[in-house]
Amino acid sequence: MRQRDDMTFPFEEYQRRLTELRSRMADRLLDAVVITDPENLMYLTDYQTTGYSFFQALVVPLDLEPFMITRAMEESNVQARTWVEVTRPYPDTGDAIQSLVQALKEFGLDTKDVGYERNSYFFPAYHQDYIHTAFSEGRLIDCFGIVEEGRVTKSAAELDIMARAARATEAGMQAGIEACAAGVTENEIGAEICAAMFRAGGEPPAVLPYVVSGPRSMIGHATWEGRTVQPGEHVFMEVGGCYRRYHTAMMRTVVLGEPTESMLVAQERMKLALKEVKSAIRPGLTVSDADNIVRNIISDNNVGARLITRSGYSIGIAFPPSWDEGYILSLNQGNPMILREGMTFHILPWMWGVDGDKTVGISDTIHVTSHGCESFYTLPENFVWKPEHAVSAATAVVPRPGAVTGDGPATGAGDDLDAPTPIRPDVAGIA
Repeated sequence: MRQRDDMTFPFEEYQRRLTELRSRMADRLLDAVVITDPENLMYLTDYQTTGYSFFQALVVPLDLEPFMITRAMEESNVQARTWVEVTRPYPDTGDAIQSLVQALKEFGLDTKDVGYERNSYFFPAYHQDYIHTAFSEGRLIDCFGIVEEGRVTKSAAELDIMARAARATEAGMQAGIEACAAGVTENEIGAEICAAMFRAGGEPPAVLPYVVSGPRSMIGHATWEGRTVQPGEHVFMEVGGCYRRYHTAMMRTVVLGEPTESMLVAQERMKLALKEVKSAIRPGLTVSDADNIVRNIISDNNVGARLITRSGYSIGIAFPPSWDEGYILSLNQGNPMILREGMTFHILPWMWGVDGDKTVGISDTIHVTSHGCESFYTLPENFVWKPEHAVSAATAVVPRPGAVTGDGPATGAGDDLDAPTPIRPDVAGIA
């Protein structure tokens, strides 16, 4: 390992992660593991690239120096970002799996018990077929999840990075709230969100924000498509801010009109669900119990809405196509796993089908503490009501996106991640 002081975390953090991984390897009687998931590669080494559609792997032997197999172009990321000293790059005309098998043989691992991430998106079936054929003298064993066992709880250093991501999330959401008005397009709202996130020091997220208005809010995981927001409609937004590939996410809803009984019911149900689950979360609470708190409160409504998904998911390191770690741990019914200090969740008591045609949301990203949980945010957990936009489009006053309105302070170009995050007005969103 090359000791260096210019990585995301102190060098000792990576040493700890590697030591804990090797302890889990020893428990599973593995001589080495082949790690291919981009999030796991970054967690262990600080390696990242957008070129992960090409095969890449970190091989961690139980006793020997780890080494990486990468496309030749991506080797520069190993040198520039990581502590890894040994690489075996392959050219674009080369064979990635053959390079991996040859390297395993070179380091005396070709007759050993080697773990691999069978369920990794980035170790496709045809590559797995190939290595099972070529790795004829050793034994390949599925070890999917062996790195995630460490990732599911975050260290103090990781929580600090996520707090910086949260500032970008809040800046983006505040800008989105201010941009919502009759006569603007969803694209313009999305543009303001992205600009504010990046000006606040945020980096490209795994998923761009979700922005939908009116009837389009009933389309799962839809985002802006040029639609013009109409007077009296609502805008549902979900923003995931990113810093050093760590994410936090948030949902909020803006209503361009006067509060209606059904929307007030929806707002209060979601606020109550967040209040109750956050007061209950602590080490030792089961995942199922946390989910039931949210699910029971949201289900008890008279406006026709339901919680159509899980009630939350683990969140942290992410690359496209998703910002969540839900495959590691999601808040679902029937899961007896207990919560532990350092776990981080995006809790989303969103409501699908208010009045039959509206999706709305208020969500939070929290981390489990030794005694309870804490939010990463300061933004109030309310809808933002803009009754001035209930009038006709012809007479609606449409503020310049990003301008200061009665809803709260604008996010300025001078904002950065080291500046304190102001307490901002009520808001609304999507999961």
